[in-house]
Amino acid sequence: MAAIELEGLTKEYGEVVANDDVSFTVERGEIFGYLGPNGAGKTTTIRLLLGFISPTAGGGRILGRDITDERELIEAKRRIGYLPDDPQFDESATGREVLEVHAGIKGDERSDELLELFDPPLDRPIREYSHGNVRKLGLVTTFMHDPELVILDEPTSGLDPLMKQRFADFVRAERDRGLTLFFSSHILGEVRRLCDRVGIIRAGNLVTVEPIDALLHRSGKVVRVVTADSVPRSTFEDGLEGVHDLEVGGGDALDDAAVDAADSSPGGYREHTFTFTGAVDDLLAAVGEYDLVDLTIEEAPLESVFLRFYGGDEGV
Repeated sequence: MAAIELEGLTKEYGEVVANDDVSFTVERGEIFGYLGPNGAGKTTTIRLLLGFISPTAGGGRILGRDITDERELIEAKRRIGYLPDDPQFDESATGREVLEVHAGIKGDERSDELLELFDPPLDRPIREYSHGNVRKLGLVTTFMHDPELVILDEPTSGLDPLMKQRFADFVRAERDRGLTLFFSSHILGEVRRLCDRVGIIRAGNLVTVEPIDALLHRSGKVVRVVTADSVPRSTFEDGLEGVHDLEVGGGDALDDAAVDAADSSPGGYREHTFTFTGAVDDLLAAVGEYDLVDLTIEEAPLESVFLRFYGGDEGV
């Protein structure tokens, strides 16, 4: 039995369709990333899943319980951890007092290890917390009762790089011990590092659900190569599989009118920028024959992924 099953889930607000016939499953023991630009409908799906709002049409099951049946959903929630995109705690309470309230409601099997890992300032009132500290306290309250399924909405927002790495290591370890994690994000690199599968939502429509490796192949990377000598355009355009949108520029010794001629002429530096979906080893071999000044390889921006593979610019 899947941890999450959605069938035709739809939510309309007048003429605005926030979720339009969304259907997918999340298998037990996987990290499932829900990817999309801000405003795409990710939080709406989560709120529907947890019964905070009612669907206009369709439905689903979470841990085997019907999300449209209040009694069944209450039973399921005892085994779920949830971190909203903007956790709201009593600002007059200290972090320690917040944890005591949560422990009394749902249990406290794991708070000691989680506090050591995420280290929120427990003796300060919430009103003095930074955004990152609120997020760290939220992570503790989400996992402290040892749930079977965890739902996270933009979980790393506000965390510094070190804490993001701790979170990533923790999440992978939890997956390995059998926990199911569903989290939304608009950061392609974050989903790439953590997820087994990913669903992409855009303007309320589910675009695709696929393994992360397939997404990476489709999205590619942005490559910038700068060499001290001239590199023929064909080195990349014809001689390297997986090159898209190749742009060629010259250095100080080249103006726009001289770019094509410089392909076969010495002098100046050359810059090639392109999206690359091929093997990095092949790329390194191609540039290894030239006097390399700079090479950068970055994740393709999420917006570029949508524009390249799904067309248009609506909802980006």
